[in-house]
Amino acid sequence: MLLKSCLAYLVIFDNGFSMMPLLTEIPFVWALFCLIEWFASKRKLLYYFIVNLLLTAIFFAAIMYYKYYGVIVTYHALDQVNQVTAVKNSVFSLMHPYYLLIFIDIIVFAIMLFRKREIPIDMSHRPRKKALVMSLFVLSVIVCFVNIMPNRASMNEIKKAEDMGILNYEAYTIFSKEEKELVDPQQITRSAIDRIKRTQPVVSGNYAGAAEGKNLIIIQMESFQNFLINLKIDGQEITPNMNRLMNENFYFSNFYQQVGQGNTSDAEFVVNTSFYIPPRGAASGVYAAKQLPSLPKLLGEKGYNSATFHTNVVEFWNRGEMYQALGFDRYYDEEFFGKEDTVFFGASDEVLYDKTADVLQQMNDSGEPFYAQVISMTAHHPFTIPAEKYKMELPERFEKTFVGDYIRSQNYADYALGQFIEQLKQNGVWDDSLIVIYGDHLGLPIYSLTKTDKQLMEEIYGREYSYTDMINIPLAIISKDVTYPAVFEQIGGQVDILPTVANLLGASVKDRIYFGQDIINQTYNLLPQRYYLPSGSLLSDDALLIPGSGYEDGTEYPLAGEGGKGGSITEDEFNRALELLNLSDSYVSQLPDREPAKDEAASE
Repeated sequence: MLLKSCLAYLVIFDNGFSMMPLLTEIPFVWALFCLIEWFASKRKLLYYFIVNLLLTAIFFAAIMYYKYYGVIVTYHALDQVNQVTAVKNSVFSLMHPYYLLIFIDIIVFAIMLFRKREIPIDMSHRPRKKALVMSLFVLSVIVCFVNIMPNRASMNEIKKAEDMGILNYEAYTIFSKEEKELVDPQQITRSAIDRIKRTQPVVSGNYAGAAEGKNLIIIQMESFQNFLINLKIDGQEITPNMNRLMNENFYFSNFYQQVGQGNTSDAEFVVNTSFYIPPRGAASGVYAAKQLPSLPKLLGEKGYNSATFHTNVVEFWNRGEMYQALGFDRYYDEEFFGKEDTVFFGASDEVLYDKTADVLQQMNDSGEPFYAQVISMTAHHPFTIPAEKYKMELPERFEKTFVGDYIRSQNYADYALGQFIEQLKQNGVWDDSLIVIYGDHLGLPIYSLTKTDKQLMEEIYGREYSYTDMINIPLAIISKDVTYPAVFEQIGGQVDILPTVANLLGASVKDRIYFGQDIINQTYNLLPQRYYLPSGSLLSDDALLIPGSGYEDGTEYPLAGEGGKGGSITEDEFNRALELLNLSDSYVSQLPDREPAKDEAASE
């Protein structure tokens, strides 16, 4: 068990080989073994086998979950079990063969169980043995408490798990009730949020109503990171269509993801509500029963029809319920797109865009404005698209690498997007629309990269790949006669899309509750982060802060690219970011429940 815990520490905490598990993990194991010795008079080997299997499964789950998400798994992840089969290729791609060594002793235990050999017990020493077992149990429990109690206040979940011990941390999350007190909804006002964010009042915002009456098309690009923009490898342009859009329109280069456990579905939630993700779980599960104020409902008040397009089944990540809560009039999923040209979870991006373009033309021809959300998917982890989808030749050094597969899949995604753009231009939809394009979340987690992958990323960046690079995604806003070539360097996040778009379309958000800001007219920003970065992490105009136990021992990272003022994040900013998260959690969790029968999105 010591070797298993050492392997978990090596992978997760990246501190080299450590003997810390002797103090942080083994006492927990001893406590369980003592209980077996105390209570089990028969079939002890079976109970040892069960406990060993359970603890091994916890260590293995912790390793794999960290490699995929960069966080420590807890029992809350059980809500995701039904998603595992869908992402099994992604999970298997992260598995190193030596991880399986963790199960070797399980085989030995199983063989011993099947031998069914009775071992005689010397009853004369039983009282002395029980006293020894009880003493060891009490000592083990005391050590566990000593590991847990001083570290309860630590904000950084990874540091907390390292200091407590993984097994202690798992037990602590089950029995602790660290719920923040909800703020009274009457106190959650527009002025209160603006005060915390330090948002400056704008008397007459630039571009207010500049795209009024136009359709809105939001295109969410799967796993698309900002470093791809204008990237060339050995002279090959990786994303020529995205480059053109960014270079000829409004391009936000310091834009960041704000998703969590729900990944793509979380991005949909944040963009359509301007709320932050919940502290635990996917927003599509936690908040789907609520009457959510949203972009579809806001535009619906201006006569817009709304639809969302995604080639997977609508049940994946509980999207059907979320779309009802968001107020979309219609959704188009696998039932509409079919299973032709399937890549990973659904029809390819080419099928998505081709069939979506036809629907958008029909909606445009109706004479009523529409809002369409289009979710791409082919460039999904682990990025191993079929060879017939290759649109570029990779240099030899990129072949058979995670980074190379990622770049090749995004090159295909860009190709498919280019086809979509041409269709929209030909059928007249493009000129009649305001188009917003952004990446939904990261594709290349630092904690999933091999040494070779890290070297390739250093070649691309000209420096070490950082946490800010990892969560940096592009945002482009495009509209004929409105946008022009301009790079906005102020920081922004997905929570800012709703108020920015609302201003352009002339949709009033006055007195509404939202947590983003119009990033065309506001420069200072404060972006709390969750999940992919430890709790308490935030971005400001100056840097990214990842806390340790708290603010004082936190670590700062410069913003991606050339952005940032080079200053430090203040403790006041740290506290205000936490306050924003608590306000969002309090507001959304206290929204009234909806009635699905009266608020149901129709499928096509």
